[in-house]
Amino acid sequence: MADFLALGCGLVGQFVVKKLSQLGHSLHVIDLHIGDDIKALQDVSFEEGDVFSLITEKQHRIAINMLPGRVGQDIRERLLNLDYDIIDIAFTDTNPEIHDELARDKKLRLIWDVGIAPGLSNMIVKLASLQNSELNKIAIKVGGNPRNPDGNWSYMAPFSPSDVIEEYTRPARIVSKGKIETVPALSERHQIDATGYGKMEAFLTDGVRSLLTSIQCDEIKEYTVRWPGHIDKWLMEKDKISEQELLEMWKFDSNQAEFTWMSISIEGDNKTQNWIVSDDGKEDASSMARTTGLVTIACALELLQPTSPLQMNVDYGVIPPEGLDEQTITRVIEFLKSEGVKISVSLKE
Repeated sequence: MADFLALGCGLVGQFVVKKLSQLGHSLHVIDLHIGDDIKALQDVSFEEGDVFSLITEKQHRIAINMLPGRVGQDIRERLLNLDYDIIDIAFTDTNPEIHDELARDKKLRLIWDVGIAPGLSNMIVKLASLQNSELNKIAIKVGGNPRNPDGNWSYMAPFSPSDVIEEYTRPARIVSKGKIETVPALSERHQIDATGYGKMEAFLTDGVRSLLTSIQCDEIKEYTVRWPGHIDKWLMEKDKISEQELLEMWKFDSNQAEFTWMSISIEGDNKTQNWIVSDDGKEDASSMARTTGLVTIACALELLQPTSPLQMNVDYGVIPPEGLDEQTITRVIEFLKSEGVKISVSLKE
C-alpha cells in the first residue's frame, strides 16, 4: 500500500509526485500518459489508462485528485465509496459539498481547492477572519504568466488549458453588499501594478467559490491577472479557432521565464492587510506548478499524519481550504516559505 494514490500527471501532478517522492513517500500514479521521468522514480508505481477502469478497490492510503476538472469531478464519489481520504485540486463547477454526507458517514475527509487560488488565498482570508471582528472587503488578484509579454497571446497555460478556457467563460460569482451575485466572466477589467513585475490587467473570474458562503464579508471578488492585450485577443479569436488549436498556442514552454503573482487585500476593523505571494519557478518546475503543488503537498502531508493538527482539529466531511484550522494553515504557509515561495504581509491602518 502506497502512501498516496496520485491521479493526474500534468504539470502540477508531475511536480507533486516528484516532490513527494523526494520527501521519501511512496506513490501509485494513474493517468492516460505518464512520462518516463515519473516512471523512473524510486517507490513510484504507475498505471496508464482510464481512471474509472483502474480504480476498483482501495489499495493506497490517501488519494490526490489532480485530474482536469471535467474528469476530476466525476471520480470523487468513486474514491469516497472506496474509503479514500482525498486531497483535491480538480477545478470544477460542481461543488464537492454534494458528497459531504457520504464523507461524514464514512468518517473521511475530502479537502478541496487546495492550490494557490483558490486554496492558499482562502487560508489567508481565514486567518484574517480570526484576527478581525468583521471583514468589509476582500480582493484577490492572481495569475501565472510569462515574464515578458510577446505581442501575441503573452500567455502559456501552466495547468490544464481546458480549465483556463472554462475560467474565461464561466460566469463569476462574487459577494457584493453582502449578497451573492453572478456577473459575466472578464468583467471589471482594470490595470494593476503587479509588484516587481510591471503593469498588468485584472478581470473577474469565478474564483471566490467556497468563500461565497463560508466567510461573512460585504464584498469578495477574485480577479485573474494577465498581460494587457491577452483578453482583447481572446475576445477577438475565441469563436474563430478550435479549442485544440488554442491548446497548442498556449502550450507551456519550460524554457521561457515565467512567474506567479498573487495579491490579497483584506479590509476589516478599520485596517487593511495586504498579502503578496510570488514565485519565479525553478529548473524542476514552473512557478504555478510550485505554488499550486506545494499547497497540495503540504495538505497531503498533514492528512497523512495521524497526530497532525488537521487530524486532531478538523472534522470529517467535505472541507474547503478555509475550513482548516489556524495551526494547519500556518504550517502550510511556512512549508511554502521553506521551499522558496515569497510570502509577505503588510498592515495599513
